[in-house]
Amino acid sequence: MNHRQLLCVVLAAAVTPAVAHFQELIPTTDIVTAASAQPLQLQLRFTHPMARGPVMDMALPEQFGVVGPAGREDLRASLAVDPSVAQRAYFAPYAVKQPGDYVFFVAPAPYWEPSEGVMIVHYTKVVVSAFGAETGWETEIGLPVEIVPLTRPYGLWTHNLFTGIVKRLGQPVPFAQVEVEWRNDGSVTPPSSPFVTQVIKTDGNGVFSYAMPRAGWWGFAALLAGDAPLPNPSGQAVPVETGAVMWVHAQDMK
Repeated sequence: MNHRQLLCVVLAAAVTPAVAHFQELIPTTDIVTAASAQPLQLQLRFTHPMARGPVMDMALPEQFGVVGPAGREDLRASLAVDPSVAQRAYFAPYAVKQPGDYVFFVAPAPYWEPSEGVMIVHYTKVVVSAFGAETGWETEIGLPVEIVPLTRPYGLWTHNLFTGIVKRLGQPVPFAQVEVEWRNDGSVTPPSSPFVTQVIKTDGNGVFSYAMPRAGWWGFAALLAGDAPLPNPSGQAVPVETGAVMWVHAQDMK
């Protein structure tokens, strides 16, 4: 490679935007009715939702469970490797048996991102409502970092305002950066890089709001520095990005 070619490569790298990572935890539906197919299927992937990939290799999560009408359940044994993608990803079935809200959560194993020099851990939640009870959606799991919804996180129309509070160890986090992405179904091509990831911040009380402009799944990721470094695959201590992630579905009014 000559000097001119090397310069082009360097310049291309400098202007190529970083693509946001999101831990996905997507159920087949966010509202279970008597007519809904059973059981639920939950899909777990670590990817770039708006860019539609790539899917990153995901080690077996450290925690995967649900808090619902029957209390807290450990669902880690139900995880199976998803054969439909080249990199490791997972799916899990879950049979909903009682009315109420089910808060599913995953604490993934740390992911090494060499381009950023950090280990990434995205603590992720999604709420599924069953049989019209509509109780329990604001339940806090007690994750190290967590988004607690202030808007009921299901039954939302397109353009509804979703509001949540970002917490670390149970305490609100003021002025935290929250990245927002739509899980692209291939129907949207962002006109330029700022449209891929929306960026907002919490206020002084740790609260954020966002109006979802399109139907589908929306991911909210509050990004916070980890309390302590972790070893990367080479054994070197590196910084940690902890993410409090929540997925919310919006539907067009027809």
